[in-house]
Amino acid sequence: MKIKLIAFVALLLCITITKAQRKPRNTDNDTIRSNYNPAALFSPPFYSEKGNEVHAPNGEPGSKYWQNRADYVLKAKIDTASKILTCSEKITYTNNSPDNLGYLWLQMDQNTYKKDARSNFVTGRQPGADQHTDGYQLESVSISVNGKIQKASYVVTDTRMQIRLPAALKAKGGKIDLLINYRYTIPGAFGGRTDYTQTKNGTIFEIAQWFPRMCVYDDLTGWDTLPFLGSGEFYCEYGDIDYSVTVPWDMILAGSGELVNPIEVLTAKQVSRLALARNSDKTIMIRSAQEVTDPASRPVNKGTLTWHFKMLNTRDVAFGASKAFMWDAARINLPGGKKSISMSVYPVESAGNDAWGRSTEYLKHAVEYFSEKWYPYPYPAAINEAGLAGGMEYPGILFDGITDKGKELFWVTAHEIGHNWFPMIVGSNERRFAWMDEGFNTFIDVYASDVINKGEYAPKRDGEYAPGGGNPADEIIPAITDPASPAINTYPDAIPEKYRHPLTYFKPAFGLILLREQVLGKDRFDYAFSNYISKWAYKHPQPDDFYRAMENGAGEDLAWFWRGWFLHNYKLDLALISAKYVDGDAKKGVEVVVANKEAWAMPFNIEAKLKDGTKYRMKLPIETWIQNKATTFVIPTTSAVESVTIDPDAALPDVNRGNNSLAVK
Repeated sequence: MKIKLIAFVALLLCITITKAQRKPRNTDNDTIRSNYNPAALFSPPFYSEKGNEVHAPNGEPGSKYWQNRADYVLKAKIDTASKILTCSEKITYTNNSPDNLGYLWLQMDQNTYKKDARSNFVTGRQPGADQHTDGYQLESVSISVNGKIQKASYVVTDTRMQIRLPAALKAKGGKIDLLINYRYTIPGAFGGRTDYTQTKNGTIFEIAQWFPRMCVYDDLTGWDTLPFLGSGEFYCEYGDIDYSVTVPWDMILAGSGELVNPIEVLTAKQVSRLALARNSDKTIMIRSAQEVTDPASRPVNKGTLTWHFKMLNTRDVAFGASKAFMWDAARINLPGGKKSISMSVYPVESAGNDAWGRSTEYLKHAVEYFSEKWYPYPYPAAINEAGLAGGMEYPGILFDGITDKGKELFWVTAHEIGHNWFPMIVGSNERRFAWMDEGFNTFIDVYASDVINKGEYAPKRDGEYAPGGGNPADEIIPAITDPASPAINTYPDAIPEKYRHPLTYFKPAFGLILLREQVLGKDRFDYAFSNYISKWAYKHPQPDDFYRAMENGAGEDLAWFWRGWFLHNYKLDLALISAKYVDGDAKKGVEVVVANKEAWAMPFNIEAKLKDGTKYRMKLPIETWIQNKATTFVIPTTSAVESVTIDPDAALPDVNRGNNSLAVK
């Protein structure tokens, strides 16, 4: 059927017949029962603080923006029999802040597995007696200033370590080296994000959060020392990481960054195949199923091998290791003619074209799409590793489910590699603002499913994160209407598991979809969002930076949107109160009354279905609700109308669609 679409602007509605048709008029708000308060939704000011020289008022890093830096050199070894990782670590920490620092704080995430860890008490259900380790066992902690090494004074508190310096680290460029020798027992399946598991041809180790990392010192809280409790993930400084891992000779190790000694740890055939893969859009097998059990697929057949990697300007690294790994790879094509490489490692149990045999293809296409749409992928490789973690992300590497297949594998691969944009490139604070990580990433991977392989696995409307699996506007309603449901901006570890996915992933993602498709339009949204990514790449934005960046980049005051959707769970209920011909004459158009019955507001479409089968559509802006609880206007039709419907596409999270349509009598 033919659809006529007209952008309706309240002050410029000039294609009408009568004075009443030229402009929506205020309806007597006292006659319509409503919970809506325009003054509350649109009340200024939204920002509690003005922009400054560090966080500019336009949402960009200010002229005096600073952040500290942490560079790491790590030399690790895994004893695969005892499941113990040992490591010597050197951290070069640079204090770029304007403050002298008398002490330093480090993250000690492996301590989350100790019996007395704070994380054991968050959910009210403690881990089993066999689901613990002893955490980090520190053999020595030293500091080196100007080449002079001395024993450090330190205190470990749960998943944090404070190093108390004999003299303050100078502001604006002071440097210090931290030297730490440690070991820990690798957690088993209970590790969640880091673990080991047995397969037909050997144990798979997924190694993450494996070295003490610097806490962030920023202009918002100073030292951000929130403990690692689980839901609140990571907040890390950027720097270069040089790491080496020694493992038995028969293992394949896939890690973040670039392998700098391939000749030492790969066969000549594997080196040749990798070179071929770097120039191939089709997946090339580096180590086949048949070669997994063939000693000739390794350069030696005894002892150990040391794998050496480097990753520049990153906030973390992780790796997977197993003698059971098959391995394949393909080229990634990036903007400006640049290249990277997509790789997958997985056991023979995961092989097959309906399963991990397409992992590298999925990964390649996702990186190419995100790079073209939002920001170029910066790392030398993207790796998908099959294991128990079942969906966890680190810079340049993903841990995805060993049994995943088809659309499930595609969706989790696209989602986890998407995290390389949020929060690996845009370094937001996951431990405080999980929605700036999971929500933003869920938003971009929804569109990826629509595009990649011509929508082979589309649509992805995040039914995996919220119950329903249907219209996303309807899916989110239970989370909005539940009086116990927290707001998006809630501290992530304080969000009960029941609400974690709906509120951390789905609601912020759907909010951005509403902003893009219903409020700003795709062009203005994409410009502002891309600019936000570019300006905050490898930096630490806060929520206000995002809000300001979107408002400035799109040229729109969105305080009403942030207030209702992000800071509160305001409900939306647009109701069609009446629809009748002007003066009883179909040729004069249809006069309608629309009320806003709940606390939130949105611009909305209204559609008249004519009796000849055509449809006439208008769009009313957010200003419709800036003063009024209800509005009256005329749809300028000139022939008989069958019915009128608010939000005919069901795009808005309207909590009561039963009052959205009326027949015209």
